[in-house]
Amino acid sequence: MKDILFHYVPVHPVTWAYLSSLLMIGLFFKFSRFWNVRNFDLVLLILLAPGLLLAVSGHEIQAPIALQLAKLKAASLESAAENLLLSAEEPTIDEAPAGESLAGEAFAGESLAGESLAGESLAGESLAGEALAEGALAEGALAEGEALSEMQVAEAELQRGRSIERLGFIWLYVVGLLLLIRLLIDPAMVRRPLLEPNLSTGGLVFIGCSMFVFLMANVITSRPTEDDLRGPRGAKELLARQLADENDTSLARYGPGLWVIHVLPSLPTLTLGEPSPTPALSAEPVENERNGYAITAKTMAILAHLAVVVGLIGIGYRHFDNVKMGMGCAVLYLMLPYTAQMTGRVSHVLPAALLVWAVFCYRRPLTSGIFMGLAIGVVYYPIFLLPLWLSFYWQRGLTRFAVGVLSMLIMLSLSLIFVSSDWASFWALFQKMFGLWAPRVEHLEGIWRLGWDPVFRIPILTAFVALSGGLAIWPPQKNLGTLISCSAAVMVATQFWHGDGGGLFIAWYLPLLLLTIIRPNLEDRVALSVLGEGWLPRRRQFAQRSIDQAA
Repeated sequence: MKDILFHYVPVHPVTWAYLSSLLMIGLFFKFSRFWNVRNFDLVLLILLAPGLLLAVSGHEIQAPIALQLAKLKAASLESAAENLLLSAEEPTIDEAPAGESLAGEAFAGESLAGESLAGESLAGESLAGEALAEGALAEGALAEGEALSEMQVAEAELQRGRSIERLGFIWLYVVGLLLLIRLLIDPAMVRRPLLEPNLSTGGLVFIGCSMFVFLMANVITSRPTEDDLRGPRGAKELLARQLADENDTSLARYGPGLWVIHVLPSLPTLTLGEPSPTPALSAEPVENERNGYAITAKTMAILAHLAVVVGLIGIGYRHFDNVKMGMGCAVLYLMLPYTAQMTGRVSHVLPAALLVWAVFCYRRPLTSGIFMGLAIGVVYYPIFLLPLWLSFYWQRGLTRFAVGVLSMLIMLSLSLIFVSSDWASFWALFQKMFGLWAPRVEHLEGIWRLGWDPVFRIPILTAFVALSGGLAIWPPQKNLGTLISCSAAVMVATQFWHGDGGGLFIAWYLPLLLLTIIRPNLEDRVALSVLGEGWLPRRRQFAQRSIDQAA
C-alpha cells in the first residue's frame, strides 16, 4: 500500500479493531432506543474481533517457532551422531607394545629398556588422546546443553502460541453459539421497527467506496508467504493430469471443495507481525507460475468482495425497498475487522458472494439454483442448505430450483475431467469436491489440532445434520426472512464441526447475518406470492400485468 500512497503506514489489526468498533457504534448504534435487538446484534458483531485476533496471533507465533524447533532438533541429532563417532575412534595401547616385545626377545636388556621407554611414550600419548577426547566430549556436552536449553525455550514459546490460539477459537465458538441462538429465534420476531444508520445515504456511499478502495489496495499489494503457497504446489501436478500423492496434506488442509480453490494461494493483507518472506526461487518459470496464481487469487478476491457489496445493496433496494439499509449493510460488512484481516482469502469470500446472489435471485428459482449449486461445488458445505431451500420452493419453483442446482453440479463435476488422467484420479477429485469420506481424525486444523479430541466431531456433526434436516419442516411457513436467517444459522453451525479451521470462516455467514439484522418484516414474501408458474421471467411479468389490468 505504501507503493500507492506516499508514506502510507498500514494500520495494525488490533488498532483497526478498536477504531472500527467505535465507528460501527457511531454509525449504527441507536442511542435513542438503547434496549433493542439491533444494539445487541451490533455488540455480537464487535465481539467477533477479539477471538479472531487471538486465533490469528497464536498461529503467527507458532509458525516461526515450529521452524526454529525443527532446526534445533536436527542440529541436536547431528551433534549426537558426531559424539558417537568420536567416542568410537579413541586410541588404544595394547597393539603396539605386544609387537615390540616379541621382536626384541634376542636382546633382552635393550628390549626391556626400549619397551619401558615405548610404554612411557604410549602412556603419554594415550593420556593426551584421552584428554583431547574428554575435551571434545565436554564441548559437545556443552553445545548439546545449550541446544537443549534453546529447545526448551522454543517449546515453551510454542506452547504459549497454542494456548493463545486455543483461547481464540473458544472465544469464536462462544460468540458463534450466541449468534446461532439469535438466528434461530429470528423467525419469531415479527416486530421489526425501522432503525436506519445514523448517516445519510450519500455519506454511507462515500465511506463505503473509500473503504472498498483501501481494502482492495491491500489485496493488490499483498505478497503470499511460503505457507500461503502450499496449495499452488499441487497445481502443476493437477494441471498435468497427475494424481497428487495420498500422503500430501496440502489439499486436504483446506477441506472438501473444488480443486481450483485449493490451488489458489491465500493473500495476507493485515498481519499481527511481519510475514515470513517467500524464499528466493531458482527457476524463473516457477516464479512466473506462482505469480500467475497470485494474480488470479487477487482478481477473484476483488471480484468476490465487489459481488458481496453489490449484492447487499441490491437486496436492500429490491427486496427490502430501502436502499439506505442495503448501503448500510454493505458499509458494515466492509468495516468489520474480519473483512480487513481476511480480505485476500478466496475460500472465505467466494462462497459468501455466491450465497448472497442466490438470495438476490430468489424470485428466479433457476438462477438462484445455479448460484447455490456453484457454492456447493466450490466449498461443499452449503449442501446442507438444500433442505431449507427446497422446503421454501416446495409449493412453487421446486423443479426450477432443483434443475439449477443439479445442472451446475454436473458441470463442475465434468470439469474434473480436464485435470484427471484416469478414473482413479477423477474419483479422488470427485471425493474431495463432495467430501465423500468418513469424518477425518487426522491432519485437522483449528481447535481440533489444539487438544480437542476429533471424536467429539461426530456428535456435533450428528446434531448439525439434525438441525439442517429439521429446517425442512420448521418453520412450516417460510418467507424470505426465514430463508435468510435460517441459512445464516446453518452456516454458523457449520463452524462447530468444520475440521479445517472452523470458526475462522466468518464470511460464510457474515453477509446473511447482516441482512438478518437490518431486514424488515418479510412475512408476505413467500414462494406462492412472489413466484410465477412459468419458467421464463417475461411470461411471469406478462401474466402479472394481465392480472393487474383485469383487477
